[in-house]
Amino acid sequence: MGGKLGIIGGSGLYALGSLTDVSWRAVDTPFGAPSDELLFGRLGQADLVFLPRHGRGHRLTPSEVPYRANIAALKAAGCTHVLSLSACGSFKEALSPGTFVLVDQFVDRTRGRVKSFFGNGIVAHVSLADPVCGPLGARVADAAKALGIPFVSGGTYLAMEGPQFSTRAESRAYVAAGFDVIGMTNMPEAALAREAELCYASVAMVTDYDSWRPAEEGANVADILEVMHGNSANARALVAAVAAAWAPSACPQGCDHALDHAIITDPALWPPPVVETLRGVAGRVLK
Repeated sequence: MGGKLGIIGGSGLYALGSLTDVSWRAVDTPFGAPSDELLFGRLGQADLVFLPRHGRGHRLTPSEVPYRANIAALKAAGCTHVLSLSACGSFKEALSPGTFVLVDQFVDRTRGRVKSFFGNGIVAHVSLADPVCGPLGARVADAAKALGIPFVSGGTYLAMEGPQFSTRAESRAYVAAGFDVIGMTNMPEAALAREAELCYASVAMVTDYDSWRPAEEGANVADILEVMHGNSANARALVAAVAAAWAPSACPQGCDHALDHAIITDPALWPPPVVETLRGVAGRVLK
């Protein structure tokens, strides 16, 4: 897989002892500043770019995360692939705390977030039928299997606004709907990665059972943090294993050409300032 590998996740992911050529760099974008500076480094065969989704020290709520700027910054940094890691709640007994779910579908129930790079005179529609890059996900699954990390390939991630956790009624409705896990950050992140023609894969790390089980008191922050500590060690090992097997190749799923035929607006009507704003994420099709 070619280009740099972008990693979006928590601060625990950056404590990789074998990471070399390390430097934090500010990357600005036409969509504003990302959540924090980006950490550039090399691990195994891969050039990595780490982005703390909530900022170092966890300063941003899920609603405050600048999703467009984060994806635009990773693209500007030379990333062609993005591996997203985040905590989640589980809607299924089999998906117990400590399980990694390699998500392949999303249901977006967020509100008020800017969900596209496009607009302001240039309209585009990309396909999200398969929102995750299958080949990248397969590499992650291979690494998890080799490490003995408990994981499940495939699952539907319900993205909620937060920052509050679910009510029992909400949680039980989501269970009845057949969803697998719930989190607050994977959308519009995944959709924006597709618009930026990046290969994207999501690892949702189960910390709790949300609040659907009668015996549960509900999502408890103290308990969640304890599980997250254990998940972080596995997440670091997973990132290192994916990096160790990194090799250049084009995306057979076509993520890198997601904008082919996506722009609907007549090119003669494209506002030049908007073209310039979009050039960093969609320059390939803005000839």
